Amino acid sequence: MRKLILLASLAAAPLSAQSNPADKVSAERLEKDVAKLVSFGTRHTLSSQTHPERGIGAAVDWGLAEFKRIGAKCGGCLEVLPVGETVTGPRVPTPTLVRNAVAIQRGSERPNEVVIVQGHIDSRVTDVMDATSDAPGANDDGSGTALVIEAARVLSGAKYPTTIIYALLSGEEQGLHGGQILANWAEAQGFTVKAVLNNDIVGNSCGSDGYCEPKVVRVFSEGPRADLTDRLRAAQTRFGGENDTPSRNLSRWVAGLAAKHPDELQVRQIWRTDRMGRGGDQVPFLQKGYPAIRFSVGVEDYDHQHQDLRTENGTKFGDTIDEMDFAYLAGVTKLNVRALDALARAPMPPKVKVDAAVRVDTQLDFTVAAGASEYRVFARPTDDPSWAAAVVGQRPMVLKMADVLRNFPDKEPVKLSAVLKLRGDDWMFGVAACAGEYCSPVASAVPGGAFEPVAKE
Repeated sequence: MRKLILLASLAAAPLSAQSNPADKVSAERLEKDVAKLVSFGTRHTLSSQTHPERGIGAAVDWGLAEFKRIGAKCGGCLEVLPVGETVTGPRVPTPTLVRNAVAIQRGSERPNEVVIVQGHIDSRVTDVMDATSDAPGANDDGSGTALVIEAARVLSGAKYPTTIIYALLSGEEQGLHGGQILANWAEAQGFTVKAVLNNDIVGNSCGSDGYCEPKVVRVFSEGPRADLTDRLRAAQTRFGGENDTPSRNLSRWVAGLAAKHPDELQVRQIWRTDRMGRGGDQVPFLQKGYPAIRFSVGVEDYDHQHQDLRTENGTKFGDTIDEMDFAYLAGVTKLNVRALDALARAPMPPKVKVDAAVRVDTQLDFTVAAGASEYRVFARPTDDPSWAAAVVGQRPMVLKMADVLRNFPDKEPVKLSAVLKLRGDDWMFGVAACAGEYCSPVASAVPGGAFEPVAKE
């Protein structure tokens, strides 16, 4: 197979600013949706499936109806369906139907390539098995649920090359069941999952100790991949990659996106899968090898999550709507919307391999991504946390497909190559695929760096 070889010519224009659906996000609508969710009394997974106004069944039915209402406004652009299974487990002692409310906005060019945004609709109080007490779940996770619905409102009128899936998950508090069900379903559909944005507790800006973080959202990403095989683990020991998983690069990409809007919420990257000793619905996707990150508030308020409604020694407990900051929630929603809009327009990140052993330069071989008009080739020092410091002069090497095709007159290439005048030992390498100004996250040239399950490596 012929390969195009590039040598050290660097140039890249900055991405242009333009209007974005994020500008349409409404804090007032978000507050209204959270109030509606709270009105169901409890949304515990083991609560009533059939009561018309109280319990998880009524809440999921409302979510499905809201997606259908949104879809009707765009001429049926959303395919709405419940995705559920009957489950049992340590926190689900009897077989229980766990339903997710899902809306699919099909891509026009690559419908099998999907981006998922999700939050969990169920709630709880102090006793995780208490299915009858009022459990408002305003912030945990009415905030994430409202965010997903608002994202559907502002994005559903647009056409995208790839598919966006909006998901309200049940069963999170009882063992991440909704996330597992959706991950299994995505796998069964044969989807190529580009990214999963999980939003869980994204609606407060101050903690119970009075410390506030009104300008920061945390984004959690795994280090070593959850689906690593022994072979890939051994390869990472030799070649690196523990800080270059697809999820870590997705986190870097979101942080870079936020930085383009310095007056809005910025990202603090947390380089672990989730908070200390805790988890979320991104985990089942990670276990299947899908890139997934979690958005959560800059500072948690533990008095107002997983708590019975009560007042003790003058301190109010319980996950109530009056403890939320809807301007902050709107900020997190805007960032998700910007990310979804860009990811749904960008190509898949390419799959990248590196050859730099015992040579004075480095060759990167990478796959051609459907819809890509150019590729940006990056290098960063091994101890640099960001791709911002690229090869030379803080610019990536750019490979334009128009130039590539002139070198392949007979047929389009399946793979490309780039040669950089760098000794590979001291650098990490990666490639992003771009469609116009919309670039994918960087895919690292490390074992397990591809945006796909390692079973396909």
